[in-house]
Amino acid sequence: MQQDLTHLAMSINSKTASDVERALGKESLSLDDFMALISPAGSHYLEAMASRAQALTRHRFGNTMQLFVPLYLSNLCANECTYCGFTMSNKIKRKTLSISEALTEIEAIKGMGFSQVLLVTGEHETKVGMDYFEQALSAIRDKISYLMMEVQPLKREQYQTLKHLGLDAVLVYQETYSPQQYASYHTRGKKQDFLWRLEASDRIGQAGIDKIGIGALLGLGDWRVDSAMTALHGKLIQQYYWQSRVSIAFPRLRSCEGNSTGGNVLTNNKLPNERDLLQLICAHRLFNPQAELSLSTRESAVFRDGVMPLGITSMSAASQTQPGGYSKPSQALNQFDIDDNRSVPEVINAMARQGLEPVWKDWMQFRL
Repeated sequence: MQQDLTHLAMSINSKTASDVERALGKESLSLDDFMALISPAGSHYLEAMASRAQALTRHRFGNTMQLFVPLYLSNLCANECTYCGFTMSNKIKRKTLSISEALTEIEAIKGMGFSQVLLVTGEHETKVGMDYFEQALSAIRDKISYLMMEVQPLKREQYQTLKHLGLDAVLVYQETYSPQQYASYHTRGKKQDFLWRLEASDRIGQAGIDKIGIGALLGLGDWRVDSAMTALHGKLIQQYYWQSRVSIAFPRLRSCEGNSTGGNVLTNNKLPNERDLLQLICAHRLFNPQAELSLSTRESAVFRDGVMPLGITSMSAASQTQPGGYSKPSQALNQFDIDDNRSVPEVINAMARQGLEPVWKDWMQFRL
């Protein structure tokens, strides 16, 4: 695969202005067209890309923006990942919320207006595994409208169990699609298994989960190569698991708790800047008009305000990345630093200035 990715990088970097203009002239884009749009040559066509991305987004999703919030249930982790604040060797205080504490967090989140919640944990299947997930979902599900999870990759049967308990969406980010680079960043624990993580989207689709979230941690590998692989991954999911929606996220590396440089990965030249990120978001919208594109509070308020009408369909707001952070915000157990620290009303006002209406509920099951 590494040889193929090297060839992919060469192909992306060799795209010309003619390739970009050809892609912009098409209604339906191929992966080769996507590669042209994210290439260095494509960076000179941002205005045209943004204009078309905005039109496609409004046509498909209307003047709306889905709002969600992450709820960190635990920062226990049995993996060694050089870029993450939860990595097992990091000397931070570990915390797993009790079900009672989780419900307190839910009440605080509901008080902020949210009804779509993303449950997040570190990856520690012995202490934060299926027993805990089943208890948490059983307690939380009826209190919100749409429930998502970002935890360790699970078996298909386990996803089916959680679906029956009301799970709507699962997010599993590959981090990087290069096996060699992946191995260099994941040095201990089950997360070392590249294929187990990569194939999680198949198991999620086979379990019939409503939405499958994918993405690369931009900056670990060549962001253009990882983004091309993410685009291909999303299309394959849509082809084989057409009953599930696809969501693509764009997390960039950030400094993290107990490790200000993220294991020195922030000092490399692989990290895309904001202009690169805008180019990438627009390219994904042009390549896949049906995909949901999500942007977190890792990014600055100015950037989020600027890009929200151009392709993004889902945003978090007022996020806390530590267990207990909503009911006790003074605690400091962050997985990574956030940049947009605005309150929910401030984010809503920013959306209104862009002519966008916040959507608090995606959908809700009808119960007799």
